[in-house]
Amino acid sequence: MQGKVEICGVNTAKLKVLKNDEMMELLRRTKEGDQAAREKLIEGNLRLVLSVIQRFDRRGENADDLFQVGCIGLIKAIDNFNVDLDVKFSTYGVPMIIGEIRRYLRDNSSVRVSRSMRDTAYKVLQAKEAFMAEHQREPTMEEIAKMLELRREDVVMALEAITDPVSLFEPVYSESGDAVCVMDQVKDVKNTDENWLDKIALKDAVDKLPEREKRILALRFFQGKTQMEVSTEVGISQAQVSRLEKSALEQIRRGM
Repeated sequence: MQGKVEICGVNTAKLKVLKNDEMMELLRRTKEGDQAAREKLIEGNLRLVLSVIQRFDRRGENADDLFQVGCIGLIKAIDNFNVDLDVKFSTYGVPMIIGEIRRYLRDNSSVRVSRSMRDTAYKVLQAKEAFMAEHQREPTMEEIAKMLELRREDVVMALEAITDPVSLFEPVYSESGDAVCVMDQVKDVKNTDENWLDKIALKDAVDKLPEREKRILALRFFQGKTQMEVSTEVGISQAQVSRLEKSALEQIRRGM
């Protein structure tokens, strides 16, 4: 069949999509213990799982594995969703699915985090899931810290320690074929390779100056003193300061 893509034996071209009214009815029946309704909910939200795992398709992970892990997150979301709150299921389900996939990627990552830091991170994630199950929204860092009696800094550090690494060449935006990568967003336009090399050359040229010339340049250009003030501090005339300053600058130009 044209356009047919199978993941874990599921034909993604035939995935069902539930209407909101149908979704809420099935959620209510599931809360009452209706296993058939629960199965229909899972089948009706597999497209949601598929849309989430597409965010991780550049990780080099097996799509079948990610799909199965995403389904675990979906099932957790279904079992914990509060039908009494005015929240769309997808608003609650997507973060749960993403969280399950990220947990899987962390556990299988080659980047190792200390046991104590990982334990703290898991406690944070459990507290986050418990908060979301009760309030149907993501907690703030302050709320998590209060729940676990930790400092906000410890919560942030724990979450950052288990954050998945991202390639600098990961595209974050694309329009008309011109992709914008992570590198384009985080690159330092000030401290470029060219500026870095210029700074090295400048340092080498200054290091070759006599100590008196170094001191004069430091007083003039780093402390902002006038030639008269420099002459008083160094103990020479203003004319000598002017001559030595020009000579030092000329030596630096030649050295670079």
